[in-house]
Amino acid sequence: MPLALPMGPRAALRLARSRPPRPHWPVTPVDPALMAWLAAPGSLTARLMAHGPVTVKRCRQGTARLTAPERKALRATAGHVREVVLSVAGQPTVWARSATRARGLKGPWKAVRGLGTRPLAELLFSHARVLRGPLAQHTWRRGSPEQRRASKDLAAQGASQPPRWARASVFAHQGQPLRVMEAFLPHVAVWRP
Repeated sequence: MPLALPMGPRAALRLARSRPPRPHWPVTPVDPALMAWLAAPGSLTARLMAHGPVTVKRCRQGTARLTAPERKALRATAGHVREVVLSVAGQPTVWARSATRARGLKGPWKAVRGLGTRPLAELLFSHARVLRGPLAQHTWRRGSPEQRRASKDLAAQGASQPPRWARASVFAHQGQPLRVMEAFLPHVAVWRP
């Protein structure tokens, strides 16, 4: 059951801008070209569209137990989770996971439930009152539950290798946080963000 902590707009903004936790596993050097993607501001979907048509394959969506970083960011143990694969010109490129508290799904993030195969960016970057916290980049621990799910979802779409690097940020709207994590396949490094 998610924790029901009231949060005003200022508290949500402080939470969104709070310093991200440091990864607890060894961080390997990242290709500078991939680092440009990990640090790129604005809509990832819009940046990917510069390299071809972007399609979204929804892998799973619904109530789920949150990961440790999500629990910390959302102050809840369970929430509404959506996992998708973004492909560019038919090539799987990004595995993404978004999570919000049940309370947020009943309020400002209710449209997440009906996105289907549309990108989350349609909600995040179309409303001036949606605030974004800092981007945090990290490498994935090999064999972690997220990496296993991502690898399985990406392989089902034709990817031959799992993502190693990801980024995450927290968006806030009307006092409700939404955490978005995006994991990149290595081939994205050859494209300009």
